[in-house]
Amino acid sequence: MLPLVLFWISFGPAVTASTVLQDAPCFVDDMVAALHDATGNDGELVNSSLTLLGICRESDYSSLPILSELSVGIRRNNRRGVEVLYPAAVLISEEDDQENIMVTFDLPQSPLFKLKPVLVLAFKSPLTDGELGVTFSSQFLQPNTQSACISGGTMYILLTGRSSEGNVDQKWKVSVQAKSPNMKENLKDVLIGRKSGSNMTPLLLFSVDTGTNRRPGSSLASLQTSSLSFLCELRRFLDAVLPQHRTEPPLLRLDSLQSLPPLALGLSTSETLLVEIINSTAPTIFSFTSWSSSQPVHPGQLALSPDLLEELRQRLEKNEEQIKEMIRQGMLPNRASEKMDRLKELSAFQRQEPAAGESQYCAFLLLKALQTVTRTYNMQKKLRATRAGPSTRGPICGLGSLTVSLEKLLLGPQSADLNNCRGSCTFPLTNSNNHAVLLSYHIERGDMNERGPCCVPLAYDPLEVIDWNNEGSFLSIKPDMIAKECGCR
Repeated sequence: MLPLVLFWISFGPAVTASTVLQDAPCFVDDMVAALHDATGNDGELVNSSLTLLGICRESDYSSLPILSELSVGIRRNNRRGVEVLYPAAVLISEEDDQENIMVTFDLPQSPLFKLKPVLVLAFKSPLTDGELGVTFSSQFLQPNTQSACISGGTMYILLTGRSSEGNVDQKWKVSVQAKSPNMKENLKDVLIGRKSGSNMTPLLLFSVDTGTNRRPGSSLASLQTSSLSFLCELRRFLDAVLPQHRTEPPLLRLDSLQSLPPLALGLSTSETLLVEIINSTAPTIFSFTSWSSSQPVHPGQLALSPDLLEELRQRLEKNEEQIKEMIRQGMLPNRASEKMDRLKELSAFQRQEPAAGESQYCAFLLLKALQTVTRTYNMQKKLRATRAGPSTRGPICGLGSLTVSLEKLLLGPQSADLNNCRGSCTFPLTNSNNHAVLLSYHIERGDMNERGPCCVPLAYDPLEVIDWNNEGSFLSIKPDMIAKECGCR
């Protein structure tokens, strides 16, 4: 098996592995997926990956053969075989009379350094504008000098390192310099991650041995379990297929909402509850309440009866067909089908008879995700039809979109459309009652002391939140959350 070795780092104050992982449970899986997608099946670089990987020109790819090796190895091992190590500290220093910045990685003892290392600088988010040409120089790199172009779409910089014999302390010093003069402050902002709007922070180092099946042990190898990979792939699927918003909506904290008592999802979950959830069309949010590198979160297991298993299978097939039809109509990107197939592969639900408990659980999560996607686009279609309807007296009372951004540590979706009611309430009233008719009657006769009928929600859908913490998996229902019907009251 091809071992992939990762060193997680953060510039600025020294950090521990758990400090970083609390904010990024899918970090390793996201990076492995990015390297997987950067090249085709033949190992050739995908043109769209040039910017993502900070490669200045396509011709520069010839100096980065490690990317092809990584991609082939990741594909061969189905994105698994990841090993993780962490530096004790990372320091940044500068000299007033020079343009370069010195970055020192204080790395722990490990036999992994005998493998061919690759230094990967992962950016939390790309630059908002412009491009920064950067040169990296060090005796620990091979070749000693390597270049990168950091721009708006750059997320990873890969630098090939020199393997080290012997189990000794590793203290790597890398000189970083902007290619154009007078760019030192800009470069420092990028490395430290303090540049306004950029939030770019170098994160990790990894190494790979392309010629051996030796796989050194690691305390964090469990990060790449199929369970977590499924959850992270689920998040990437939702990010890829759900509508993106041009502006950042207001932030909503889930713990600020009223919620029914949380229900544990596991082998002891009642059949009645599971039937209700599977049949529910309410949108679902997938969330991590807490994350610890020493206690990684696992999805869980379910024990469904044969009848409910068959019901789950049929509903999955129905929603898959709806997603494929949306792809054919151009509503969803073509890659949605590939990502959906990847989720089915990770769940192994279709391959096992009877399906194992973890496979049942992953299939259940996939169903809730597909239901959320189909509901989102069906609602958008309904809202467009409402706006396009004929009207001679202005907008009539009806549903409109109201989107909020959700707090961090969500697998997805990252936002929710709660809907709102907008429009006029004049004769003939929309979906009214006798009291609304009476109010309108008084207003039309000049009784200005009474309020007129208002366009308000009459019915709501709940929001379902499936949450993971160190104690297990739980379902929380936020009642009366999403407006689904409007009327004049």
